[in-house]
Amino acid sequence: MLSLAAAAAAVRAAAGSPRAVRSAHARLLKEGLAHLPPAPLLLVSAYARSGLLADAHRVFDDAPRRDLHLYSALLAAVSHSPTPALVLPLLRRMLSDDALRPDHFVFASLASAAARLRSLRLGRQLHAHFVASPYSGDDVVKSSLIDMYCKCGVPADARKVFDSIGIKNSVVWTALVSGYASHGYTDEALVLFRSMPVRGLFTWTALISGFVKAGNNASAVGMLIEMRRDGVRIDDAFVLATVIGGVADMAALVLGRQLHGFAMRLGFLSSMIIGNALVDMYSKCSDIHSAREVFEGITVRDTISWTTILVGEAQHGRAEEVLSLFGRMVDAGIKPNEVTFVGLIYACSHAGLVQKGRQLFESMKLEYGIKPGLQHYTCYLDLLSRSGHLSEAEELITTMPYEPDEASWGALLSACKKHNDAEMCLRVADNLLEVRPKDPSTYILLSNVYAVNRKWDSVAKVRKMMTEMKIRKEPGYSWIEAGQEFRLFHAGEVPLDVREEIAGFLEELVSEMRKRGYVPDTSSVMHDLEEHEKEQHLFLHSERLAVAFGILKSPPGSVIRIVKNLRVCGDCHTVMKFISEITQRKIIVRDASRFHHFEGGKCSCSEFW
Repeated sequence: MLSLAAAAAAVRAAAGSPRAVRSAHARLLKEGLAHLPPAPLLLVSAYARSGLLADAHRVFDDAPRRDLHLYSALLAAVSHSPTPALVLPLLRRMLSDDALRPDHFVFASLASAAARLRSLRLGRQLHAHFVASPYSGDDVVKSSLIDMYCKCGVPADARKVFDSIGIKNSVVWTALVSGYASHGYTDEALVLFRSMPVRGLFTWTALISGFVKAGNNASAVGMLIEMRRDGVRIDDAFVLATVIGGVADMAALVLGRQLHGFAMRLGFLSSMIIGNALVDMYSKCSDIHSAREVFEGITVRDTISWTTILVGEAQHGRAEEVLSLFGRMVDAGIKPNEVTFVGLIYACSHAGLVQKGRQLFESMKLEYGIKPGLQHYTCYLDLLSRSGHLSEAEELITTMPYEPDEASWGALLSACKKHNDAEMCLRVADNLLEVRPKDPSTYILLSNVYAVNRKWDSVAKVRKMMTEMKIRKEPGYSWIEAGQEFRLFHAGEVPLDVREEIAGFLEELVSEMRKRGYVPDTSSVMHDLEEHEKEQHLFLHSERLAVAFGILKSPPGSVIRIVKNLRVCGDCHTVMKFISEITQRKIIVRDASRFHHFEGGKCSCSEFW
């Protein structure tokens, strides 16, 4: 017969293995020991460590007596599970049904749940109860509260808790440094970081990751360089992958290539996390061919690897490559996820592959058990409407199981405008106006649609809403790396040091374009200007300034790579095709929607953009 001590040892040994835990539990039931202390506590902990939360709940419910230790074990498991909100009914049950008061272990678990839920209200309530409890001096709970306040976006409150701790360990320091950095408090993060008694790789990683999360990518790169000068050994690929992700957002290709070489020297190229980050970086930096080379070199690929290259190829308008990759992915036994299908349907939308897009959308649920989300419906809607299936698209937007948002109505309205369906344009515009859009470009689209259809009352209503909501069109800007120079250009502003050079070059290009049939399209200029003034306005769009600078400053024949914060307007799209033909240069523009590869007077988007 199995003794209780031997049974307890068997349960402890089984923790982490679902099959072993269930086997140990069955043995306890057979021997009649499952309800004797400490078996329920050990089983709850073992099931939780094995990822079997439902089984842990059943053991908890069947326990003849539920004490604070048992609650603490289950609360800890739930707080780290995919459903941390379930700590609330469990806490209510502890307080009311079993009349138990939280101890320091319970407080720590509740703070962890509040952090994961990003619930400042719950966190503050918990903090107040903690301060009034007998455990108010517990530094472990304080550490959890610091993490909670940081993740809820109030590092100043975290700092107050931090200052109340007598002896601070590296975990507490790191949590606050990360909190400041993640929410854009660069100076505070650096001051705190530099005052730390000891700074290891974990703390450096937290600081750098925080900067990347806050979009402070240049600071992240600077801190990586400083970390190397400080002699910190990089024996974990995560920090390097994080910085590569920041460089991807900056679209800094030269810097990205340097980091690729650095990863190679450190021996990290076999790391899947580095490989995935490099694929994403090269894709976002407009070098899709290098992205593909890195992908093909990854020895062990997961769903993220396949999805990253698939989405990258889709954004570059390479639909055939996307579908071929998806076939290889399925053949390799890798299950696609929600993001995979966003990339697939996006690729079909931007290539006009309606039937293939339909098939993929339907296969999500039927073949892969993935419920389409609003983003999938919006991509599918975009596919139908772009391809001229306007009635089907309108039926979809009114019957889909989600409330249509600004992106959904906007996609349909853009297509109606493109296909000159005036009646549907007005109907869709009215629906879009009701959702009170946030994007300034949406209001410009609405105003344009109403103006073309001579609905002046609606034009006035749009402008009034923009004024009331303080919505202003985001200024257009583009940036470019040319040789050793990195330049940012704002629409309408030519830097003084290159003004004459760029203006003269653009005038030459416009003259040559007119000879080849170029006629400016001023429909996107919404200002009340004379026609020649509108043309001058187009002349100074930021991507034109950037491309002129790139051609003037880069070696002949090299690729011009430009990143623009807004969508390229129709006239600039035409101009880029002309410039690529006249100068015999390949021009790649990454705008807010996709990548455009201009070469020999043509664009990779085939006008699906």
